[in-house]
Amino acid sequence: MTDIPEKQEEMPKAYEPGKAEEKWYKYWMEKGYFTPKIDKKKTPFVIIMPPPNVTGELHLGHALESALQDAMIRWHRMKGEPTLWLPGVDHAAIAAQVVVERQLAKEGLDRHKLGREKFLERMYQWVAKSRHTITRQHMRLGISCDWTRLRFTMDEESSRAVRITFKRLYDKGLIYRGERIINWCPRCGTALSDLEVEHQDVNGHLWYVRYPVAGEKDSYITVATTRPETILGDTAVAVNPEDKRFKGMVGKKVILPVVNREIPIVADEAVSKEFGTGAVKVTPAHDPVDFEVAQRQKLPLVNILNTDVTMNENAGPYKGMDRYECRKAIIADLEKTGQLVKTEEYSHAVGHCERCHTIVEPIASRQWFVKTEPLAKPAIEVVKDGRITILPERFTKVYLNWMENIRDWCISRQLWWGHRIPIWYCADCHELTVDVETPTACAKCGSKKIEQDPDTLDTWFSSGLWPHSTLGWPDNTEDLRYFYPTTVMNPGYEILFFWVARMIMLGIENTGEIPFHTVYLHGLIRDEKGIKMSKTRGNVVDPLDLMNEYGTDALRFALTTGTSPGNDSRLSVEKMEASRNFANKLWNAERFVIRSLEADSNVTNEIKQDTLKTEDRWILSRLNRTIGEITRLLNEFQFGEAQRQIHDFLWGEYCDWYIELAKIRLQANDTSPLPVLVHVLEKALRLLHPFMPFITEELWQHLRKYTKQPGMESIMIAEYPEADESLLDTGAEKEIETIAEIIRSIRNVRAQYKVESMRWVESKIYTEQATIFTYDEAIQTLARTKPVTFLKGEPREKAGDNTLVIPLTQATVVIPMASMFDMEAERKRIEKDLEQTQGEASRLEARLKDKAFLTKAPAAVVEKEKNKLYTLNEKLEKLKQQYSKL
Repeated sequence: MTDIPEKQEEMPKAYEPGKAEEKWYKYWMEKGYFTPKIDKKKTPFVIIMPPPNVTGELHLGHALESALQDAMIRWHRMKGEPTLWLPGVDHAAIAAQVVVERQLAKEGLDRHKLGREKFLERMYQWVAKSRHTITRQHMRLGISCDWTRLRFTMDEESSRAVRITFKRLYDKGLIYRGERIINWCPRCGTALSDLEVEHQDVNGHLWYVRYPVAGEKDSYITVATTRPETILGDTAVAVNPEDKRFKGMVGKKVILPVVNREIPIVADEAVSKEFGTGAVKVTPAHDPVDFEVAQRQKLPLVNILNTDVTMNENAGPYKGMDRYECRKAIIADLEKTGQLVKTEEYSHAVGHCERCHTIVEPIASRQWFVKTEPLAKPAIEVVKDGRITILPERFTKVYLNWMENIRDWCISRQLWWGHRIPIWYCADCHELTVDVETPTACAKCGSKKIEQDPDTLDTWFSSGLWPHSTLGWPDNTEDLRYFYPTTVMNPGYEILFFWVARMIMLGIENTGEIPFHTVYLHGLIRDEKGIKMSKTRGNVVDPLDLMNEYGTDALRFALTTGTSPGNDSRLSVEKMEASRNFANKLWNAERFVIRSLEADSNVTNEIKQDTLKTEDRWILSRLNRTIGEITRLLNEFQFGEAQRQIHDFLWGEYCDWYIELAKIRLQANDTSPLPVLVHVLEKALRLLHPFMPFITEELWQHLRKYTKQPGMESIMIAEYPEADESLLDTGAEKEIETIAEIIRSIRNVRAQYKVESMRWVESKIYTEQATIFTYDEAIQTLARTKPVTFLKGEPREKAGDNTLVIPLTQATVVIPMASMFDMEAERKRIEKDLEQTQGEASRLEARLKDKAFLTKAPAAVVEKEKNKLYTLNEKLEKLKQQYSKL
């Protein structure tokens, strides 16, 4: 049995996150807490980790995702459920290949010089290094996933699942090879799915070009295009059949400029009468809409581009030119022949590769596709009938809209890194062999002359199998039978279509069951100004740096507090500091409790109900009310709000009020508050543990010898608190809130009037709550007010007359101003402040009336001066109010 590390005999003055984190993570691992035991009498709670890409290191988005999932896992584990969080990493296909190709370029190499086998060796070397880094970073974050089940999307089990799925879909006719318009990235050298293309607005041009009508002198039809180089691939000009301007033109032929090829004029409803002249060029090999027109009109396809987006043999005299060089050359030639009518500036959306940001080219190409409509139907139904819930709910509509209009999925990629397509071509009979195992001969003719398809599968194909392939599918394993379907999937909202939709489709197709019950989508982490983090903007923050500076718990708490499903959140230095301060506040609170326990050898941890003071009943009531609210919020996936409420209870009620009231009792040798202090702190630590695991374990272990709870070696396996409604006490809550309100009001006055910290102020408190009178010492001590007079009824004093009257919910506080300071000295101080502020405001007013300043100064400077004046006028008003009271 593993002993608890280092006997928790003495509590250091300050919390040292680094030491605690290393110590407790090692302890949890050695105890095997992360690995669940299968108990068929209980329903398990299961999360399959969205696998981070093996492209380097984790970023703040991963840290947020990990913190949220770990909170769910730790909470359910403390509830006594068999809890599995299965970790893994994704091979990341194009993203990982781009990283390694950049490394090779620095060495003067590329993958073609290395050859496929050597290149894949380099890929696996990179992956091994990256996987180690990612695992180490995950452990630093304190995540409690089951490392004994660590998976990789290209391990042996995943590869087998991929091949079996591919063959099944192929045999059902759901995988086919066809010519379609694909998005081609010349930098990555591969096809991209529509989801891998980012459309950005680009300021370009619209060129108007005249096409001569064949056989008719001085007869032209003018078309508008944003891509003149694609004229070389035109196979028709199209007009809308309802457009009267072109009546009589349909059926005629025009001469294609530059290459002088005849093409027909066709009528098609896809043509917008409002765009350009109403006549459009049709380039079916390089435009998805034109491709559809060509299919309807039975037009040929003319591809004018090589894979490196230079012009091919179909480009005639422009062969070998880069696409943009060709554009310039064609525009120049059209100007020479007088066929360029005019040029207009034009802003339009252009597709870019999401990985390398190169402008993609639509190209007609033979690729492998999945027929998605039959797979989408059941995936739509399980969301509609509530078997799968998507949070936040607004994304359900987005999901259904996309699924109901889904297009076939291009799954082939011209990459070397990834799952190679399990199809072999026969050189003799030209038939295909599709198999799970690598064949040695053609399945049709037996020829040995077979060659595997060089392409790999879209990375989302293997990722789409993640929830069931990681649990052993296609084998009927014990893990699959017990842990599938899983409970929650927690990705970012930006991959709802990339990944979530495909997991649902392929999960139902392969297993006949949904892959998970709940999709909880989280948002992005933005910087303190709300700007998306990116390396190009220079605002990316390394989570390791933040953990080293502030501690892991502080990072986790800062990332997740205030978040809500599907919404972006901001991270700032102030938020990190506030989270670290919270950890320190807890540390100091427990140090006080433990020192007090050590000073009282007679104390027991037994709470005697008949001796409880009002503040004891108040804090026990507030604790249980908070527990009930936290339970509700966790069940609703409102983790950010749950943490805020735990923070407010511990800091704003337990530390700021109960401990302060307890100090007065301890000094007076009154009925000991220690049993309640310990009880509430211990329960609150358990409440907080899923969110701040390290400091709560450290504090809980220090407190453990005083709580005398047998059989619990770690807070991680202690029971999560449940609310005890019998301890709810509205009366006590109302009474202590009144006392706190009285103290706060006096403190606020002291701050507002800058009363010296050591000075006692006089106060009268009018209230009908007689029990408040017993708290005179607490009010005196915590508000620094003496003497305090308690009176019933309405106050006889009125505001003004050198008296402050502060009406509260259940009381009224009256403070003679003479007790706060020397009245004459205060009058002089305010007079001086008024004079200075009025002078500064007058100077600013004059400046803002100066036409020369208003004309020459930048708008931002003028606005800044206006804001200054507004602030000064507000200050003047407050000073005048204070002066009038004197």
